[in-house]
Amino acid sequence: MKWLLKTEELVMLLLSIFLLWNSDAAWYWYLLVLLGPDISMVGYLVNDKVGAALYNLFHHKGLAILIFLAGMYLSIDLLLRAGVVLFGHAALDRMVGYGLKYNKGFAFTHLGVIGKHKGQNEVA
Repeated sequence: MKWLLKTEELVMLLLSIFLLWNSDAAWYWYLLVLLGPDISMVGYLVNDKVGAALYNLFHHKGLAILIFLAGMYLSIDLLLRAGVVLFGHAALDRMVGYGLKYNKGFAFTHLGVIGKHKGQNEVA
């Protein structure tokens, strides 16, 4: 089942790349798919709660879809591409095992515990 979920995320990532290509996006939009939303991790410099909230905001596929749809409705290319980037990045992260975060710390995600904390419980 795990391979099926990873394959599903891969297809969503490929869809985002196709949508960028189809919109004649400049090369840096593809770089943003890889790295852009991870700027949200600066919230962890404040504390785990702020870090989780910011990370989850920038990695929520529902929000990405809403931004994309707003771009379509308003005919604003910047919103369209931002939605695609957020969606594609969230798919990429989930494909490699990084899920939405709990307030307990960066390693505690809805997909399980990552990194050196693997033996600990997911939720405090």
